[in-house]
Amino acid sequence: MQQRHLDRQQYFNEQAYTTQKYVIPFIEQQHPVTPDVVVLEIGCGEGGNMKPFLDLGCRVTGIDLSVLQIERAKEFYAAHPQKDNLTLIAEDIYRIESLPQPFDIIIMRDVIEHIPDQERFMSFVKKFMKPTGVLFIGFPPWQNPFGGHQQVVHHRFISRLPWIHLLPRRAYAALLRSGGIDPGEMLDIKSTGISLERLERIIRKEDYRIRTKSLYVINPNYEAKFKLSPRKLWKLFHIPYIRNFYTTCGYYLISMK
Repeated sequence: MQQRHLDRQQYFNEQAYTTQKYVIPFIEQQHPVTPDVVVLEIGCGEGGNMKPFLDLGCRVTGIDLSVLQIERAKEFYAAHPQKDNLTLIAEDIYRIESLPQPFDIIIMRDVIEHIPDQERFMSFVKKFMKPTGVLFIGFPPWQNPFGGHQQVVHHRFISRLPWIHLLPRRAYAALLRSGGIDPGEMLDIKSTGISLERLERIIRKEDYRIRTKSLYVINPNYEAKFKLSPRKLWKLFHIPYIRNFYTTCGYYLISMK
């Protein structure tokens, strides 16, 4: 496992950097990000993505299943000057019937690929959006070289193997076990991984519309992680289905029709 996945402060800082430099400008193409905006992040973890919004004076709510990560987020934000604008909730999103207000902006970064039954989720999340609100989704297509998140496993060799998550389920599990890795979590990701085409089908089915999108061959987050400058996918290579194998990240901003 890479050291950055163990150093949670470093991971927090990387998330904040990418959101400030790339996610917020992407959203601002279609929706202003100003102090009067209310923001919800689903799957917020320790909350790095929320910091740039909080720095701007936005009211921000973060929700995550993990009690541990929410507790870490509280520690990270304990001294933030805008901490009174932050609400942190450790809960299953489906157990939350309502929140204090609908949101102008909902953020999901590297989350949709972990959610079972994405159709149900995309229908459910509408209740938290203002009619004029937008939903940002950033995620790695399942078929890309590390779409299985194998880079996080505790094995020097297996964590560096591209496309192994595309092996048949039994073969993939056997490979992971050969390295002393419990395949449970990795097989869960295999069950929920999502392609660009499938996300776009769900968007259409649930009566959203795509306001803008960008596909990257070099993920914007790689700048903070690996000092690599982001590179968008050339239009010539926007080949349906095939593009999933070399697109490391898709950014989508959607709204209700």
